[in-house]
Amino acid sequence: MTLTKYKQKRKFQETPEPSGKKNPTTNHRFVVQRHHASRLHYDLRLELDGVLKSWAVPKGPSLNPKDKRLAMMVEDHPVDYISFEGEIPKGNYGAGMVIIWDKGTFTPINEKSEPITDKQALAALKKGQLKFHVKGKRLKGEFALVKIKNNQSSGDPWLLVKHRDDDAVDKKYNSEDFVTSQDKNAGEKKKEAPDPPRPRVNIRFPKSSMKLTQYQKPMLATLTDNPFDDKEWIFEIKWDGYRAVAEVTGGNVKFYSRNGLSFLEKFAVITESLQKIKHNVVLDGEVVLLNDNQPDFQKLQQYEDNYHLPLVYYVFDLLNLDGKDLKTLPLVDRKEILKKLTDKINDPVIRYSDHIEEKGKAFFEMARNKNLEGIIAKKADSEYANGYRSKQWLKIKYQLNREAIIAGYTKPRGSRKHFGALILAQYEKNKLVYIGHTGTGFNQQMLKDLYQKMQPLVIEKSPFSEKIKTNMPVTWLKPNLVCQVNFTEATEDGKLRHPVYMGLREDKNFKEVEKETEEPLKNLSMKTVSKKSVSKALPKKKDAKKEVVKAIKKTAVKSSTKPTAAKSTKKPASSKEINHKKLKKSTSELVSPDDKGDKTILVEKR
Repeated sequence: MTLTKYKQKRKFQETPEPSGKKNPTTNHRFVVQRHHASRLHYDLRLELDGVLKSWAVPKGPSLNPKDKRLAMMVEDHPVDYISFEGEIPKGNYGAGMVIIWDKGTFTPINEKSEPITDKQALAALKKGQLKFHVKGKRLKGEFALVKIKNNQSSGDPWLLVKHRDDDAVDKKYNSEDFVTSQDKNAGEKKKEAPDPPRPRVNIRFPKSSMKLTQYQKPMLATLTDNPFDDKEWIFEIKWDGYRAVAEVTGGNVKFYSRNGLSFLEKFAVITESLQKIKHNVVLDGEVVLLNDNQPDFQKLQQYEDNYHLPLVYYVFDLLNLDGKDLKTLPLVDRKEILKKLTDKINDPVIRYSDHIEEKGKAFFEMARNKNLEGIIAKKADSEYANGYRSKQWLKIKYQLNREAIIAGYTKPRGSRKHFGALILAQYEKNKLVYIGHTGTGFNQQMLKDLYQKMQPLVIEKSPFSEKIKTNMPVTWLKPNLVCQVNFTEATEDGKLRHPVYMGLREDKNFKEVEKETEEPLKNLSMKTVSKKSVSKALPKKKDAKKEVVKAIKKTAVKSSTKPTAAKSTKKPASSKEINHKKLKKSTSELVSPDDKGDKTILVEKR
């Protein structure tokens, strides 16, 4: 790698920065420089291949594994730059004060934390994921630099992440806390006019645990027992992730869970993509982590350790576009507009969640064959009612799972550390009821992390009114934490058989964890599901469909793609075959032809 770009940007007759040259030897040194230019940031530099590989880190490095710091890769710097401190004069690239924040040595490592050669390190860097162990005064332990894939923005964005090890911290970490007031003041005084444009992503994140005081509660589906076919209904994949609403207004983003917990910092990759949307929108969708093209909720729970996997925001509804309230439009019209919008956005992180019409039974079979959680059935003309659990939206599950409140934990046995099993509960008519316990689904790190989260909630007395029988002593908890468990079946009295812990549901409020009543399909009339019960939750003033669609198509989104809401007039074959072409792009990523190239799915007769 040459230093051509570095030299082209600088006037060495004016700036004290070293002109330098490529060094034939590599000593694996690193430096973090605090650079108070037009915008304060930190620069991480690693000595590799005779140069300093460099990243601009706007918020500075962190020892907290939960902090995934944006790091913009910039041009290589000469090795001599590793000791540079001083003022870059006005009129020069990067004008401002530079000080050394930390320095030391580093060792490139592999997945097993074993040292690797420079050649292997360069190959890892080229692939977009470099792991290394640092020894500095402030930074210590293992880190990773991970390239943000499928990025559509200018520049070369990466994430700088601290691994969980003995040097990691759980408390809030701010690089500025280690800078003296003298250095801060010096930087302020020398702050100059803006630099020449430099690739960057400027995102302002609120505190990750911040709960919004005003937010839109999403519409909810009613649980039913069996799939069905109906021409007046559409069917979508039930994504196994976090339900999330996104509000974009003039480039400002609100991104939050169904109970108003901000996702801006937790899922910064999605936040960046939302900021690029040129329209004012309110989206409803699901945050999903894909592992071998399958949703993996457990890995999503530990996203800080799985940031190399694709994170996707699957959107399935559009509530508002450029100030126009779309909630009273029929669902198929909202999805038609949403499809045009996502086509225009053209971002792999924000994907349209497509649907299939009429053939719910076949679609459910596909979901089951792909080991997906289930499907969602929606009345094609259904309106959107915030916070309402509607019978115009139905969820049909293949995998049995539910949210449960963690009411306590038992003492561990043998070599098990931290705790043995979780005591599970839910509310029934405002009364906390025991529904089982689980001691499976954990690894050592999960046991440790969850144990630490439970300690502030420890109480002396049981939160249950009845006595709970356990095989080991119990530590009772204030019923605040919510988790998700998979199970094989539920007994008549509501106890879960063989529950398996899947992860915490920090997006769910414990007060919402109530016994969910399954509405038998035979009790529902697909043709006559009433809108009367929904209408109270909808806006009083209803926009005329033609006016809204016409205005949106004219002023907002143009696309040559066919409307996804168009009804198919072709009847299925008598053998109940269903063609894969009916499954649109985003759905076919998970529901695809088998390895033999067969383009149809044969549905078993019921």
